[in-house]
Amino acid sequence: MLIKVTVLVLSCLGIVQALLLSVYLFTLKEKRTNVFLALALLGLTIRIGKSIILNYVPLDPWIRNLGISGTLLTGPFLWFYGKALFERQNFSTRNYLHLIPFTLFVLLCWIIPNRGDFASYFIYSLVFVHQAIYLTLCWIYITKNLQSARLLPWYRNIVMGVSLIWFLYVGIFIDFIPFYILGAIFFSFLIYIFSYLLLKRHVFTLEKYSNSSIDPVTSRQLLQQIKELFTEKEIYLGSNVSLKTVAESLSVTAREVSQVINEHEQKNFSEFVNQYRITKAKVLLADQAYAHEKIETIAFDCGFGNVTSFNLSFKTETQMTPSQYRNQFTVA
Repeated sequence: MLIKVTVLVLSCLGIVQALLLSVYLFTLKEKRTNVFLALALLGLTIRIGKSIILNYVPLDPWIRNLGISGTLLTGPFLWFYGKALFERQNFSTRNYLHLIPFTLFVLLCWIIPNRGDFASYFIYSLVFVHQAIYLTLCWIYITKNLQSARLLPWYRNIVMGVSLIWFLYVGIFIDFIPFYILGAIFFSFLIYIFSYLLLKRHVFTLEKYSNSSIDPVTSRQLLQQIKELFTEKEIYLGSNVSLKTVAESLSVTAREVSQVINEHEQKNFSEFVNQYRITKAKVLLADQAYAHEKIETIAFDCGFGNVTSFNLSFKTETQMTPSQYRNQFTVA
């Protein structure tokens, strides 16, 4: 009983997280690209959700068919996502042809056999073949066109995850894998891994740079130049420092400065600047020569425009207020 409850909880957590992630993707500014990923994820969620319910509650054939239809949604939109992510292709009218199998499956869910007989297995086999075709197209696209693409690891990991789910369900379908709910459990772990990668790598922030002409070597060199500008000339101490001023100092564009900071530091420009300012403030707060200086003075000396933003940034970075940090170094 405990095992069944644990499996149910793990499976449902994955479904809930996938739905939340889909909603999040629908709300992002890069609508077209992220909507494709959201729909691919939604297709998987429908398919996995059916598996979870069926493992505990008997379902009518037409409901099971609706669940299976999600598989027919995932393949096309995973393919569309890759093309939109790397080529910024528009969704033309002819692309709707890819959705015909899904549409027919939904409209005919009442009459499509799902009784465990030969016809049912044959139709289900075609669903697997359909997804396999799109996964193959995705892998061909990855290996032939995306060798140096910036977001290649992200897209490849998504395709790999969906491919593993496909192999898992094929194994269940041919009775090679005896545990039907295993697909749902694996999906849950996969969704949480994807969510972690999104937060860690700022993937959607980097999407706008996917077609950038800066190669990885040049990008790292530019980052080094930016860091030298900050450490040697302490440009961050000026309250008017901006992407534009940094870019002009290095004879590059503001977009390129923003790109390399996002790519390599996983921070936006403001966070990057504040990192240097907080480091400077920590040195001054620990220096006995500044022991009697006001916090406000140190804030201005480190480039902050006001003490409120300084206090907020400092506590976010150190989990302490500037005064608490200074007190650690107060001589008794």
